[in-house]
Amino acid sequence: MFSSTRARLALALIAIVPVFWATNYLIARSAPGVIAPNTLAGLRWTFAGSAFCLLAWREIRAHFRAILADWRHMLVLGVLGMWICGSWVYIAGQSTSATNLALIYALSPVMIVLVSHLWLKEPFNRLQALGVLLSLAGVVHVVIRGQWALLTQVQWVAGDGWVLAATLSWTFFTILLKRWSTPLSNPARLGVISVFGVLAILPFAAWEAATGPLPTFSVQGVGLALAAAALPGFAAYLGYTFMLRELGAARVGVTLYLGPPYAAVLAWLVLGEPIHVYHLVGLLLILPGIWLVNRVRAR
Repeated sequence: MFSSTRARLALALIAIVPVFWATNYLIARSAPGVIAPNTLAGLRWTFAGSAFCLLAWREIRAHFRAILADWRHMLVLGVLGMWICGSWVYIAGQSTSATNLALIYALSPVMIVLVSHLWLKEPFNRLQALGVLLSLAGVVHVVIRGQWALLTQVQWVAGDGWVLAATLSWTFFTILLKRWSTPLSNPARLGVISVFGVLAILPFAAWEAATGPLPTFSVQGVGLALAAAALPGFAAYLGYTFMLRELGAARVGVTLYLGPPYAAVLAWLVLGEPIHVYHLVGLLLILPGIWLVNRVRAR
């Protein structure tokens, strides 16, 4: 059984961190016509990265030489986790539907589980496989609003390619965070990765500012960037990396399935959108699935 305080905290965060992820659905829905995708991602990680660096500045300064020696890993993680998983999702939101976005993103936990088992040799049994399938069924049930016949009517568009790339990127970001060891704490590591992520985003944000019709800065745009930095940025990534260290990639990856039902609750609270029976049915499938994946038998 999990006995340490850190492990118990990680298990508790399973129910909390997806709330922060879910806010990105609302931000992505509000961004088109207000702020360009790379600009939003760049500001998001400038703000969140600054918070991480301030929190862990002494540690970053103490390990500065080691960070420079490990710059390639940090750059790869910044490109995967901050640029591709940030900007590309916002780009996709301009042309694809929310249904397509959620359906494709539902592949991410499955891929994390498979890759972590095959590459990281994390244990994975039949009950955990059943849990993944239950959670996958639950999130699809929410996305298609309980009407399974709609799966045959899904229209695929160019934006789906951006979402698929972001899904693959998140899979390898998760795996490489676990694979590549570091002496840095989670806040320090995320601060450094954010710096490299912003450097990767910067040329594309500059191109958007020079060629796009939207203003580089506006009160509403900066507000969205601050919200993205605080919740699906700082809070979500800090909690996610903590869980990753304590529980492993497979157990943590499946918690992403809580995103759609949590987003439904947030949309109800913030936007006044109604909650339907299919949301509750989906949650009743997702929660047992996550429990099965994270279940640890007493030895």
